[in-house]
Amino acid sequence: MKTFKLTKEETQDLAERFQTPLVAISLEQVEYNYQFLRTHMPRLRVFYAMKSNPAAPIVGKVAELGASFDVASDGEMRQLTAMGVAADRMIYANPFKTPQGMKLAAKIGVNKFTFDSESEIYKMAKYVPGGTVLLRLRVDNPKALIDLNKKFGAAQEDALHLLRIARQQGLDVAGLCFHVGSQSLSMDAHKEAFRICREVFDQAKADGFALHILDIGGGLPVPAPDMNFDLLEMAQEINEQIETLFPDTEIWAEPGRYICGTAMNLITSVMGLQDRNHQPWYFLDEGLYGTFSGVIFDHWEYELETFKQGELTPATFAGPSCDSIDILYRDRMSVPLAIGDLILVPNCGAYTSASATEFNGFALAKMVVWEEVKHIEKAVEAVG
Repeated sequence: MKTFKLTKEETQDLAERFQTPLVAISLEQVEYNYQFLRTHMPRLRVFYAMKSNPAAPIVGKVAELGASFDVASDGEMRQLTAMGVAADRMIYANPFKTPQGMKLAAKIGVNKFTFDSESEIYKMAKYVPGGTVLLRLRVDNPKALIDLNKKFGAAQEDALHLLRIARQQGLDVAGLCFHVGSQSLSMDAHKEAFRICREVFDQAKADGFALHILDIGGGLPVPAPDMNFDLLEMAQEINEQIETLFPDTEIWAEPGRYICGTAMNLITSVMGLQDRNHQPWYFLDEGLYGTFSGVIFDHWEYELETFKQGELTPATFAGPSCDSIDILYRDRMSVPLAIGDLILVPNCGAYTSASATEFNGFALAKMVVWEEVKHIEKAVEAVG
């Protein structure tokens, strides 16, 4: 799988020019990821999941490529509207929507929604009469890094009942959706989801429904330490299931991590050293309250590339804040480091910057677009 990763020289150059902490985004990688989906699942309509990384350069690139967007709040709808994205390119895919979100959706013309409960049906019917709705079904997948089905998704046995109520309320009952969970490495959950959805499609047809949309959510994995998978094989298997079970159905998807996860690198540096309990502690200028927020919220273990050689010993890595919870890793094997040493963190584009804060007064990591930086460098060289 192709990913974006800065070299040692590129990392040093960026750190010198912009200081750390710094995140570099590759829009070429974003485009590569998007085109991979379009090539290997050609019937797919892509709705980029804003929650994974709403950075303007990424959102703008995805919009330029023709993608639509999965939004979960009025804030995400406002951001897209301000960027010129039309309402018909958004699906309000939060199964439980706020009144503020529904009012804004009605105002700007967002007309596609998901739901998994009876209470949500009446809400949608009130704010967006005749709105197009997809019922989200539960597909248990305990092997996923984040099993979203613990929180969302209606049971299969309740599906027809909910579809009937939605129809009675005057909504445009258009299809079904599911999400196998984040970073799913096995095809088992997808196969089970397709089986369940095919059964519900057939049951609904017998009851007079004309379901014509299937939203397969997200879940495609990105590289991480100690994770092995064949993305091409997974994409081909998913496409085969689509072609076999849903040959005449509109197919949507809501990828987030897959689109942005491999498109960003963090550069951080060691700002402090200490020996505690006979173990070296390395204090970095970025921590859990910043780009490393994914350690907590996304259960992620990031690669830490130091570009140094030496004996590996257990070490602790901590962030810059005055909160004792701001410890990234304990007993992490590392070569000896010194103050000022740079650490590159690749494949950190998803659920990092999106949940970063300015706690304790530490500013968010600066953000640059790698291709723009390279373009400026080439222009300077040409003039020189």
